[in-house]
Amino acid sequence: MSSEEKSAWIMAFVSVGAYAIYVALVATRGAADYAPIMLWTIGASIVAGIVLRIVAAIVSPKDADKKDSRDREIFRRGEYIGQSFLVVGGVAALLLALLRVDYFWIANVIYLGFVLSAILASIAKVMAYRKGFVNW
Repeated sequence: MSSEEKSAWIMAFVSVGAYAIYVALVATRGAADYAPIMLWTIGASIVAGIVLRIVAAIVSPKDADKKDSRDREIFRRGEYIGQSFLVVGGVAALLLALLRVDYFWIANVIYLGFVLSAILASIAKVMAYRKGFVNW
């Protein structure tokens, strides 16, 4: 498994884990304290992703710096696919803002858009590594 594929797996697991922790904490503590919980889970997921990538590079150093044109193309296509949820999340947040919905829901729609974007990008990258590119 290449280091880029490991990175995609790490991003998928960290995104799902951080969002699950966020939802569980907000559900138990209430919506009034969502902002610090959101900021902490986002920050912790960034740190966890970096640390896990470093650990993966230490565990298999021969793969750590190797990137070829296929890796770059898979990364690019995966990010393009994942960005679709950023657009959906942004449009949904815009509509909620126009409807003057509470900030809690707007922030959560944006956060969910980021999480779904990361998950979809990771799935697309892993599928490209496992199955190859799908040419449409």
